[in-house]
Amino acid sequence: MAQKPKIYLLDVTNRDGVQTSRICLSKLQKTMINWYLDQMGVFQSEFGFPLTHHETNYLNANLELFKQGGLSNIRLSGWLRATKEDVETAFRLVPGLKYVNLSISTSDQMIIHKFKGKLDHQSVIREMEEAVREAIKLGAEVVGVNAEDASRTNMDYLTEFAVKAKAAGAARIRYCDTLGCDTPFSIYERIKSLAGSVGLPIEVHCHNDLGLVVANSVAGAKAANDAGVDAYVNTCVNGMGERAGNADLVSVILAVKFGQGMQGYQLDEKVDLKMAWKICKYASYAFGVPIPINQPGVGANAFAHESGIHADGALKDRRNYELYDYEELGRGDAEIIETGRNITAGEYSGIKGFRNVYEKLEIAFKDDAEATRILELVRYANVHNQKPLVDDELNFIAHYPDIARKIFTMSP
Repeated sequence: MAQKPKIYLLDVTNRDGVQTSRICLSKLQKTMINWYLDQMGVFQSEFGFPLTHHETNYLNANLELFKQGGLSNIRLSGWLRATKEDVETAFRLVPGLKYVNLSISTSDQMIIHKFKGKLDHQSVIREMEEAVREAIKLGAEVVGVNAEDASRTNMDYLTEFAVKAKAAGAARIRYCDTLGCDTPFSIYERIKSLAGSVGLPIEVHCHNDLGLVVANSVAGAKAANDAGVDAYVNTCVNGMGERAGNADLVSVILAVKFGQGMQGYQLDEKVDLKMAWKICKYASYAFGVPIPINQPGVGANAFAHESGIHADGALKDRRNYELYDYEELGRGDAEIIETGRNITAGEYSGIKGFRNVYEKLEIAFKDDAEATRILELVRYANVHNQKPLVDDELNFIAHYPDIARKIFTMSP
């Protein structure tokens, strides 16, 4: 009997999320996002841009971190333009790449008004085919092909593009609702048609310009599964991303797990929703963007009840007014806040205060020389982040000092 298709999560916080205007993440913060996503059981992280020189050391360091066991299951994928030249450069700068997504625009709007005569419909396909073949030749194990602006692309041409991508060796097609103009009704019909015609797993990449990003993502995943192929939903932690954002990671998980009509669909069993609270809090701190109080699952009011009828009902049986339990998201534990003396580790820390901080984390150094080496890295990390380090960052630096050193190093 054929295996039932699944819904996997392919998080793009470190590629699309960091393109949110006016904000950014440090390379340590991006590494920590990968670290949390790995613990959460997310299938893949699109961890950056192999052609961007300030990413080079970070990308290679994270691939090394995977080899060392610091990341255990997650796949790390790079985003590239679908050109042979970009592929060649990417594998020269980041030779350990195994997973890549190659992107090119497919809509009439962009072919005509973005490429401005440099490419036409058939040369778009030829560029993509050359790039796919080159990536496979250089060692890519899985190549995804992105149809940018797929939601505004003629279906016959989109199907032809996807069929040619498959013939060239692509393993997945990314349907990009680049402008967030789809609705759950349109994206379902289009993805079901595309998946049925091409027979490849579909990545669903949606934006929130109409406030429909999670609904569209789930509808697209449902369509792919209904057509008999796996779906890979692109998400960002806390819904970060260009303009109005991408599909929120936690909201997508909740919709698949608890949404009506989704009980027959299988979310990747490795996903651990209990990591939600931790990763969302960290991303909020790293991005410097508060979690909205009404954010599904992790917002301050997600489990708050004030009106008499609701409070009474929730106290009698939580199912009266709560669809899922806060414990399922890793919430409910008491959080300790220091109110007395507090020794912190920063860019000007001395060895005694630094060792006190690590003693609280139950990390001991074998001698002063080792402590001094880690202290120097912690100083660099504070300069790198431009904000106090959280406990997990301090832990990471102590356990993977060589990786941390590479992450902090950029060569203009």
